[in-house]
Amino acid sequence: MRAYPYTDNYQFSVKEKRVSERDVDTAPLAPFLFICIVVALVGYGLITLYSASYDEALKHGLPTSYYFMRQTLFAILGFVLFSVIQFVPMQWIRRAVPLFLSLSIVLMIVTLTTRFGVSRLGARRWIQFGPLPSFQPSELLKVSVILYLASVLSTTYERKRSSFYAVVLAIGIVALSALLIVLQRDYSTTLVFLLVALAMLIAGGVSLHYIGMFAFGIGVPAIVFLFIEPYRIRRVVSFLFPAIDPTGLNWQVQNSLRAITSGGIFGKGLGNGTYKLGSIPEVQSDFIFASLAEELGLVGVFVFMVLFTVFAVLGFSTAYRHGARGNRFLAYVSFGVTFMIVWQALVHIAVVTSLLPPTGIPLPFFSQGGTNLFMVLGECGLLYRCMTAGDKEMRSHG
Repeated sequence: MRAYPYTDNYQFSVKEKRVSERDVDTAPLAPFLFICIVVALVGYGLITLYSASYDEALKHGLPTSYYFMRQTLFAILGFVLFSVIQFVPMQWIRRAVPLFLSLSIVLMIVTLTTRFGVSRLGARRWIQFGPLPSFQPSELLKVSVILYLASVLSTTYERKRSSFYAVVLAIGIVALSALLIVLQRDYSTTLVFLLVALAMLIAGGVSLHYIGMFAFGIGVPAIVFLFIEPYRIRRVVSFLFPAIDPTGLNWQVQNSLRAITSGGIFGKGLGNGTYKLGSIPEVQSDFIFASLAEELGLVGVFVFMVLFTVFAVLGFSTAYRHGARGNRFLAYVSFGVTFMIVWQALVHIAVVTSLLPPTGIPLPFFSQGGTNLFMVLGECGLLYRCMTAGDKEMRSHG
């Protein structure tokens, strides 16, 4: 077995090379375009959320704009966080990774074991301190683990020496984090989290031996958790054989498909959707894409896809440019953040369109949930920070 747990081929470059200033700066408008895309996604999401959530607000005796105004407040706070991150040197962020990770794990444990934890719909995922709004520590944990993996992978690459224990420790941290999320009964977030971690390990050049160890160590417990709860088995069976239970577990998904197809090319018009009026539970969060497709049609879906595609291209190209220049930390951070946001969106769409078993997963920028939007904008702030990192900062990590 090789002492150094990395393969000879790397995701971002096959040979060590320096890219000229002209090559790196081929997309000077990328940061500006990225801000435009983020603002457009937030605006599009707020409009879609208002239309999808006003009926739910009325059912709870709240003003029709309740969820919209609450989400707007978190969007403002998220943009404040986005701006603050731009003044923080990346060296400081890298050095603070252990603090972020420790704080995230502590908050997860506090949520599970103390009176500060808040349970909703049978899941204990939120924490609340006094009059402050509740939030989900798992959102902070996801970002902390991305930063931690980026730090570990870049450090082992830079030192060019055996790092068996560092890689095993990183896999252990990922497994512990996944376990804490599972204990909060947040299985969809666990799925997203684990695949992001796996993608980062592959992008970091970790050898197949360790990738296999990671997959086996995660896969076996996942199968066990699947068969512990009968309702999870029923979800998988109903997904594989929809005709067995068309009015039960598949009812929400089938109505979602009907809503999407009823939208046609131009949709029924913003606010004119009917399936959100009780036919699709949690339409303002777990199934908001169905409401978007019903009211805005294929045209609205096309605009949505273009925005997310440009977002992905800008994020992954940033990762490639930093990797080609030898700045592994910024490359891995860019890759991890972009992959997590895009992958979460893909999983949401797959669930809504019956390509995956039904599970609660929010659509970034669109679904109701202040913590998620706040952290997504923070992640976008990190990605923008990577885009605008100067030469001196890049060399300090190279």
